Amino acid sequence: MGQKNANSRLRVLRELMAERGYDAVLVRNVSDIRWLTGAARVFDGETAHDALITPDEAWLHTDGRYFGALSAQADSDVWQIDQEQDVTHAAWVAQRVRSGGVRVLAIEDSLTLGMYEDLNVELNKHSVACLMPRLHGDLAKMRMIKDAGELDVLKRAQRITDEAFAHMCDVVRPGLSELAVRAELESYMLSHGAHALAFDSIIAAGPNGANPHARPSERAIEAGDLVVMDFGASLLDYQSDMTRTICVGAPSAKQIEAYDVVRRAHEAAADAARPGMLGRELHEVAARVIEEAGFGAYFTHGLGHGVGIDIHELPVVGKRGDLTLDEGAVFTIEPGVYLPGVFGIRLEDCGVMGPEGYEPFTESPHELICV
Repeated sequence: MGQKNANSRLRVLRELMAERGYDAVLVRNVSDIRWLTGAARVFDGETAHDALITPDEAWLHTDGRYFGALSAQADSDVWQIDQEQDVTHAAWVAQRVRSGGVRVLAIEDSLTLGMYEDLNVELNKHSVACLMPRLHGDLAKMRMIKDAGELDVLKRAQRITDEAFAHMCDVVRPGLSELAVRAELESYMLSHGAHALAFDSIIAAGPNGANPHARPSERAIEAGDLVVMDFGASLLDYQSDMTRTICVGAPSAKQIEAYDVVRRAHEAAADAARPGMLGRELHEVAARVIEEAGFGAYFTHGLGHGVGIDIHELPVVGKRGDLTLDEGAVFTIEPGVYLPGVFGIRLEDCGVMGPEGYEPFTESPHELICV
């Protein structure tokens, strides 16, 4: 993921600008700036940056906390980095719009209302007329298709995640709390190569597992519990994501039945995935298996989602998934069954759409593991 790839991304954006008649594009979404610049392990959760791209220039406005790291990574032949801190973000953008004669400034859908209004105020101060059309997710769509460098990092992140699962199969036992399991899991990933956690890990045992996004609690794991573990490692700002459900002790007949349904739904979707199909079409493959088995009312979320710099990004693989799953798109397949007050089951792999179908990064087995 070097400068060559980052520079090619600017070229794609500039082609869109020429097609749409944009004089400039303002980017404030941190993940989009990470993708455009190729600068790894620089950005955090703060919206402290402005990227302004014109047909001939690319400007980055940041502050002293990030200037050194950005200067070391962003190609100085491409990016002009400004750490002026005596002006607001809106004032800085307005100055560049004014000096560059920008009359059509495309903005991201994620631009805050406050920033939009502040920018209008700053432009009005100088009597600058500037249209600000929305991009409508164009950068998010560009990021859907991963290049070879991105795929390599995503696979490496998943390898750490798979190793963590194997470790946890030797750790989980009756008497441990969900919080204790989470602590061991996350410690393992961070001490075995992860730069960060992809998201807050979900550890949900017994009836807590019936809540797809349950928060780990002090509840002690009991013999007979199904334990849902949803977690991932972050590497160079790229995320991994997997879920496995294990049984503590011997599973009941109902648990075996439901697990088999989820596994069949997962594998039916993975086998059916082909480049060009819609996200909602793939969701329907898994949903049909679960519905026909009598568990349709207990599959309560979409089949999957895109993964990359963000843990949830395009494409959507659910009922509202109207984008095609093209070659190079990375996404999860994660059907589940959740019986309220009883148990939950989810089986999630992350992988890429290859030329012939879905190629999972996840290597952990699909069989129900009992510990």
